[in-house]
Amino acid sequence: MLFRQLFDPTSSTYTYLLADPETREAVLIDPVRDQVERDIELLSDLGLKLVYTLDTHVHADHVTSASILRRRLGSKTVLSAKASVACADVPVKQGDVIRFGRQALEVRETPGHTDGCVTYVTADRSMAFTGDALLIRSCGRTDFQQGDPRKLYRSVREQIFTLPPETRLYPAHDYKGRTVTTVAEELRLNPRLRSERTEEEFVKIMSELHLAKPKQMEIAVPANQQCGTPDRETMTGEPKPERAWAPVTRTATGTPEVPPEWVAAHG
Repeated sequence: MLFRQLFDPTSSTYTYLLADPETREAVLIDPVRDQVERDIELLSDLGLKLVYTLDTHVHADHVTSASILRRRLGSKTVLSAKASVACADVPVKQGDVIRFGRQALEVRETPGHTDGCVTYVTADRSMAFTGDALLIRSCGRTDFQQGDPRKLYRSVREQIFTLPPETRLYPAHDYKGRTVTTVAEELRLNPRLRSERTEEEFVKIMSELHLAKPKQMEIAVPANQQCGTPDRETMTGEPKPERAWAPVTRTATGTPEVPPEWVAAHG
């Protein structure tokens, strides 16, 4: 299977590209709207057809590019049915399988960070994409967005740590430059969730974190509940009425633009 790990430095988000080398069908896991042009260029360079975009949950720290990729490349959007996101083309649940070419990803529900968190596991169980449920030597926070430390503890124990010890785990984020871990490593080294950690100890740890809210939360969550759909300007190229003084549009990252040719003609 073709595999690429991509990174967005602003939100420290990993996006994963997986593809079948024969059919050239591909999926993107946790694509970031600010990186949509990079991802489209890479798909084109490698001669791949994007069939699905898979979000591990409704993110609070960046906006997904799922809607833009659906519009531009025809890919279908995949989210947990428990995320209650109406725009998802494929709402998935425990045990569902996403197929691309001869490859497949199994859906495992891993709530706790949010109700709609899922982990995607390759058919041979050699790789798992854990979103924010399990991070490298850490885990997702549980203090907002339906967070529940008891659910998260059980999710990781029952759905991730039951994978083979050598299964490589790829998180949605890392803030120290680490790229991958394994089930065996996290059972031994994760300070919050290692094998000897009890549920009550984990609940106490999570209750004492007192973390600041993500900087982009007020923008990201509503946008991601719409699969990252940009506003009308980005979708149609037409200015909103209040900007009718010029053909103002917005890029995928939300930056307002006026064509240089128009500026030259209307100095």
